[in-house]
Amino acid sequence: MILKDAIKELEGCGNEQTKKIYLRHGAHEPLYGVKIADLKKLVKRIKTNHTLALELYDTGNSDAMYLAGLIADADIVSRDDLRKWAKAAYWYMLSEYTVAGLAADSPHGWKLGIEWINSDQEMMESAGWSTLSNWISITPDEMLHKDAISEFMQLVTEYIGQSKNRVRYTMNGFIIAVGSYFKPLSSEAIEIAHQIGKVEVDMGGTACKVPLAEEYIKKVISSKRLGKKRKHARS
Repeated sequence: MILKDAIKELEGCGNEQTKKIYLRHGAHEPLYGVKIADLKKLVKRIKTNHTLALELYDTGNSDAMYLAGLIADADIVSRDDLRKWAKAAYWYMLSEYTVAGLAADSPHGWKLGIEWINSDQEMMESAGWSTLSNWISITPDEMLHKDAISEFMQLVTEYIGQSKNRVRYTMNGFIIAVGSYFKPLSSEAIEIAHQIGKVEVDMGGTACKVPLAEEYIKKVISSKRLGKKRKHARS
C-alpha cells in the first residue's frame, strides 16, 4: 500500500464522534477520528511496512501517525527517527502509545526512555516514562537493571507531585509496571504506590480515571499474573 491509498483508507474509516473525543483529549487537526480497532484492521492488511510508516508519520495527521507506529519495523527503526517522532508527538496518544510502544519494541527503548524522562517537554517526558514501563513489561527480569529501576521509582516518589500533568500519569504507570512485571521490585513498588496514593491528573473533562497503583498491583498479584511478560509493547 502506498501513502495516498493509506490516507484514503483512513479518511474512509473516520468517525465524527471519535474525532470529537480525540480533540477533547488533546488532538488537533488534521485527523479523521479513526477508532483504534479500525486502525488494527488496517494493520492486518498492511502488515509491517517501515517506509510507509515513516511517510505516514510525517503527514502530521494524528490517525496516520498512530497507524505508523503500528506498522513500523521495530528491528530497523533508528534512534534518530524515534527522537524525531517523540519531538513531533504533540498529544498523549502519540507520545505514550505510538512512540513509547515502538521505542520499547526496538533495541533503543531503555536508553531513549532514560533520555526522554530528563526532558523538560511534557509529551517527551511522558513518552520516556511510558517507554520504560513498556520496556519492563516485555524484557526478562534478568536483563533489567534493578538498581536503576529502583532509583527511577525514588524519582517518582520525590517528583510526581510537582510534575506536569501527563508526566504524573505515566510516572504512576511506571510504578504499576514495575510492581506488575518485575518480581524483584514488586514489594518496593507497592510501598511506593502506598506513599503516593491517589494521583491527580486532568483527564480533559472525560470519564477516564487514573488507576490507583497499589490497588492495581495487588490485583495483578492476587490473579497470579505477577511477572507475566507481554510478547510485544505494541498490541
